[in-house]
Amino acid sequence: MLSAAKSKSRKTTAKSRKSGAKDASLAFEPQQARSRESERKLLKAAAEVLGQHGVAGTTIPRIAAHAGLTPGSIYRRFPDKEVLLETMILGILERQDERLRTGITTEMAGQIPLPVFAENMINNLLVSYRANAGLMRAMQQFARASINQEFRRKATRLELRTFERLVDLFLATAKNLDHPQPRTAVSLGLMMVISTLHELLLHTTDLKAWKGLLPQDDLSLRRELTRAFLRYLGAH
Repeated sequence: MLSAAKSKSRKTTAKSRKSGAKDASLAFEPQQARSRESERKLLKAAAEVLGQHGVAGTTIPRIAAHAGLTPGSIYRRFPDKEVLLETMILGILERQDERLRTGITTEMAGQIPLPVFAENMINNLLVSYRANAGLMRAMQQFARASINQEFRRKATRLELRTFERLVDLFLATAKNLDHPQPRTAVSLGLMMVISTLHELLLHTTDLKAWKGLLPQDDLSLRRELTRAFLRYLGAH
């Protein structure tokens, strides 16, 4: 009898512990979800502040105010501004790479004529640079000044992977390039386009001063970049 009672008591206790563990797990899930949402809001605020105020004007109190958080809550997640901005920048680069990976396959690209594909891609790049010029400029400045070699390696690896995906898409649609090294040609052509966008949209403050020398609106710039890219590849 006593032994049976003890056995029953142990089963009840084990069941209670199991139930308690399950309840704790269920309670932990919403906490995790809230924590993820708070971090997402924080990183979004950091990107917006960086784009608006640049590296020097981006401070923890300013990010906290923008996110509706306290500076203390940020410091509980990140030891300083540098680690916060590194996390934010790597997250942007990862999402950029993922969008390109899942947005269009090489098989899909292969069904599109090169001139059409080139114009659409160059237009997408131009629109993205124009919309995010402040943030991209500040991200570049921060990355170049960073002494964290691991962060710089990760950022470079992500940027290179995204660039290689873009090259693969162009190669899929540019099937008959008259060039001994098609991959090199596409890579260099894209680098010319991207470098031009960097210079004109991120670093040239007054295009009007270049009137008569450079395209003065985005439509003209897209047209000229597409023409230059296709002519370089020998496409018509």
